[in-house]
Amino acid sequence: MGTISQFHDPLRPPAHRIESEEEALSTARSLAATFRHQASERDINRILPFAELDALSLSGLTAIAVPPEHEGLDVPNALLAEIVAIIAEADASIGETLEYHFSVLETLRTQAAENLKASLFAHVLLGDRFAGTTVVDGTQLSAEGPGYRLSGRTRQAPGILYADWIAAALTLPPGRPVTIYLSRGDEDVQVVDDWDGFGQRTNGSATTIAGAVHINADAIAPAPSSGYSTGVSLGLLLKAAVSLGIARAAWAELMTAIGDRTVTPARLGEHAVGIEITAAALERAGRKLDIAQVNPVEAAMADAYFSASAAAITAEETALRTANALFELAGEAAAGIGLNLDRHWRNARIHALSLPRDRLLHRAGDYLSSKAAT
Repeated sequence: MGTISQFHDPLRPPAHRIESEEEALSTARSLAATFRHQASERDINRILPFAELDALSLSGLTAIAVPPEHEGLDVPNALLAEIVAIIAEADASIGETLEYHFSVLETLRTQAAENLKASLFAHVLLGDRFAGTTVVDGTQLSAEGPGYRLSGRTRQAPGILYADWIAAALTLPPGRPVTIYLSRGDEDVQVVDDWDGFGQRTNGSATTIAGAVHINADAIAPAPSSGYSTGVSLGLLLKAAVSLGIARAAWAELMTAIGDRTVTPARLGEHAVGIEITAAALERAGRKLDIAQVNPVEAAMADAYFSASAAAITAEETALRTANALFELAGEAAAGIGLNLDRHWRNARIHALSLPRDRLLHRAGDYLSSKAAT
């Protein structure tokens, strides 16, 4: 690890335009069936899924969150989460790439100026992929003409290896938080492939290095002013979707591994019910987020944030419990190293690390206390 990754020039033809929610679901299921075949091999040998991500882009699935005013489909958030879960069930690393891609698009939709939105959403419709990260402290930033000159690095984040555009949060003097949009095609932008996690091994986590990159003023958008922004809530919802996908993958492997073994039905039922409860939590959070996007008042956004937090925490627990059950209930039938079934637990454990569980629980307590007081 720690090598400089050259920009993967996609040279992709224009992406297909998905015309309906039914087509989006059908496309996700078809791609998932393909991605599932070599997911274990990619995990074992850390084979980066560039071809799979390009297929995802060409299918038009990466563009389904583009708003209708920019010629997109604009699917409901519950459906968006289900699509991410379908992809994550086949390959959790590809699902996590979608998680970050769609989260960036929501921040772009809500914060950027119209000309920036028009430009970048046009790229999304063509098949470009996005990833989000944060510029680290100590990065040098100086004003230059109508923009800035940036030298430094970002935090490691999923999806950067596969991204055509990187949305990086930073603070402009004298303390103005913003998001900048960097093109991977810029010769002054390099990516370090420095991910060595034992799970989510091919999620494209990397660090961006900016070598005196010029940032035009029109490539800068203000950061969300609300702590309950719909971009943050969507990120939590899609994080829950990836965990749900991991749980479903572990469950499917469990049902295969137990074969004709005698297993207490109640134990199986416990995990099946847990997965169903998690799916319901995602659907509820998706509906509340739909409301907050249409009517972005503080109360609606806080309500969506609380539900998305609940879904993310529930899904994290479900994924870990189901991955553990795979070995507890199937026993030696799941233990063969060649089966690589431990990847589901590894994926669930690593993916859970990015969830700020304590902070979410603290904010949930504050939210419920404030509602009780009114």
